[in-house]
Amino acid sequence: MRFIKKGHSPLFCLLAANVWQGFMSNIHVILAHPDVARLAQVLRERPIAPPLAATDGMRRAAVALIMRLTVGHALELLMIHRAEFSGDPWSGNVALPGGRQEPCDASLEQTAIREAREETGIDLTRYGRILGQLDEVRPLSPGAPSVVVTPFVAAVSGDIEIAPSAEVAATFWLPVARLREPSLWTETTLEVRGKPWRGRCFRHGDYVIWGLTERVLWQFLTLLISTN
Repeated sequence: MRFIKKGHSPLFCLLAANVWQGFMSNIHVILAHPDVARLAQVLRERPIAPPLAATDGMRRAAVALIMRLTVGHALELLMIHRAEFSGDPWSGNVALPGGRQEPCDASLEQTAIREAREETGIDLTRYGRILGQLDEVRPLSPGAPSVVVTPFVAAVSGDIEIAPSAEVAATFWLPVARLREPSLWTETTLEVRGKPWRGRCFRHGDYVIWGLTERVLWQFLTLLISTN
């Protein structure tokens, strides 16, 4: 256990060990869930699509699809509602935790882990498990930044606490079962950066999930259905 250091008191070590055992027990519950176990196996075994061609000036980025298991044994995905900032192309969107790769990131998986920690306070290295990655996507909406995004699927214990950053206006847990409801996937027209955009979206209450995030959720759902 990396958080137990030489010189810590026996009482601290005992309490830390109990906390660690409780965490491992919780994380193993979701990893043992049939849908999660099958999804993890498919992610390990499936061939990854070839990387998207990167043009000059194109950046790499990563997002995290963070799953938890409720007390009723239902799977949920963590979503964020980005705060409004002038000049931010993703401002106000419903999204997955994530962002651009920085020089300090050894890999895109590390990018997803760092961004999840910075935006939601969730440390996937300590309190979660990366199960694998989905295929790369890039934004297609008018005026979108030139970026290629790699989505990573992760699992955390059900009692994980969220501490959103100033970049996040709100967070919510999206029941995975709702992704299976065809009526919630509709074609819609939105005004995006001053121009009309038409495409598929997913509706959850007052939230409209569209564009790159919607395509990542659709890819996740397609893979999940394939495991049944």
